[in-house]
Amino acid sequence: MNARPKKTIPSKTEILEILREGKADLKGQFVLGSNYTFLVQLSHGGKSFQAVYKPQKGEMPLWDFPAESLAARESAAFLVSEALGWELVPPTIMRADGPLGSGSYQFFIVHDPQLHYFSFDDATRDRLRPTALFDLIINNADRKGGHILLDENDHLWLIDHGLCFHAQPKLRTVIWDFSGEPIENELLESLQNLLRDLQAKTEIQQQLSQLLQKNEIDALKSRIKFYIDHPVYPAPDENQRQFPWPLV
Repeated sequence: MNARPKKTIPSKTEILEILREGKADLKGQFVLGSNYTFLVQLSHGGKSFQAVYKPQKGEMPLWDFPAESLAARESAAFLVSEALGWELVPPTIMRADGPLGSGSYQFFIVHDPQLHYFSFDDATRDRLRPTALFDLIINNADRKGGHILLDENDHLWLIDHGLCFHAQPKLRTVIWDFSGEPIENELLESLQNLLRDLQAKTEIQQQLSQLLQKNEIDALKSRIKFYIDHPVYPAPDENQRQFPWPLV
């Protein structure tokens, strides 16, 4: 059987330019979830695509995360994914001029909503080691099965990172498939490169400082160093609630 031809999408540079500069037209609202989330059509330079817009003023107040900080964490997750070279998070930026004020814009991933962590075949789930490690270092408090998308080109994408980067341990995830396994050398090398860049206060450090608090960036560096020094995927702590709810 012939393989399905890959669908052409704009380059990452083009996507980021349109996310930053495109005119936004509200097209609809995603009704599932605690925070206001909208589908917008972004148009710029004769090109157009759909994006997910999360206004800061539409965020439900939380006792453990600073008010109106979740959209910035979405953008921070993209920056960390890019710095690692793993291309896990769709292009995401912060903009001040959204239809409902400042918020995050994320390139919309066309996908089959019936395909997610709990319906993936074994071969697809076996590709989730970078995802599992990513969630460990960003301290993801809400990795549900439905937050892992498979696009039309068979690329795995991760969405919904508003509850990440807390300075205190908050990990809650459905992905514990690799507990006890060693972390692969190529993934560790990516961690080492990112830690070096953060410690040297390069561009990624400067960008994250606009989105996260200093103690959160320090905690990020500490988690990265921990898994470099202890390169094993952990098992869930029986004394902590480390699974999200709902699971999908």
